[in-house]
Amino acid sequence: MIDPHIRMRHIRCFLETARLGSLSAAANALNVSQPAASKTIKELEDILGVPLFDRSGRRLALTMAGKLFQQHAGSAMIDLQRAQDLVREAPRAPSRLSVGALPTAATFLLPEAALKFRDMHPDCLLRVTTGPNWMLLSQLREGALDMVVGRMPPAGAVEGLSFRQLYSEKVVPVVRPNHPLLSRSWQLEEIGNYPLMLPPSGAVIASSVRSYLHSIGLNNVSPAFENVSLAFGRRVVQRSDVIWFISHGVVGAELENGTLAVLELEGDLLGGPVGVSMRDQTLSSAEQRDFVSVLLETTKAHPTRMYRNDHSG
Repeated sequence: MIDPHIRMRHIRCFLETARLGSLSAAANALNVSQPAASKTIKELEDILGVPLFDRSGRRLALTMAGKLFQQHAGSAMIDLQRAQDLVREAPRAPSRLSVGALPTAATFLLPEAALKFRDMHPDCLLRVTTGPNWMLLSQLREGALDMVVGRMPPAGAVEGLSFRQLYSEKVVPVVRPNHPLLSRSWQLEEIGNYPLMLPPSGAVIASSVRSYLHSIGLNNVSPAFENVSLAFGRRVVQRSDVIWFISHGVVGAELENGTLAVLELEGDLLGGPVGVSMRDQTLSSAEQRDFVSVLLETTKAHPTRMYRNDHSG
């Protein structure tokens, strides 16, 4: 039996704080004061008898109990929303599939799969959300997203989730086609002589890029930019000598048409699996199953776009 002291405001405040990682941001989203939001979270923790957030860092992080509560409370809220919609809306209300897209999948794989899925389910609204890995996984756990397509989550972020790999992908350094390093022989440490654009700390590939730079003697690098967005990165790289370390899938079309180029290295950067993350122990709908099937078909139909093992990316 649900504790009678738990109210909807407790659940809403908790889920918003978990999603945003900040009490002040959650308070703004809910249109309440920060002291009120803080009091609500404290009440919920007292009711449950466990801390839900680790408050030792700048950003509020969920405890193990918090992650568990987020997963099931979020799913319950989504089910309640669906029940409300079924009662309020017409009997033949259109279905909806909510997909989170990390940058590596958002530029080619997901658009191609979305068009095929549209042919299969013309009455299903496909809602695509982009954003940093931590935010999308948080929304997936709480039920706001049905799946997230992108690189495999880091080890500490897989609780309550399953992952199905679609393909492997490398991280590549890209530059403008007439970059000085493309026209002559050069040493790896010369990379440090140019402004760098690196993935921000919240990106899945951030640690592998930093580890590679460390392995070639570039320690404590201070990048000029931190970014994984194609629109921003492409423009900056094309107009400067910036070297951008990014997943191949983000810039695949630009490499094919020659508007960006891969800077060849003596060894490949650490890549990793790209696939679909979903909640464990959740009954999938026909739309979810079909969309995963379409993603698999798209991967198989474009093997040179989805998997690279040469120096050209």
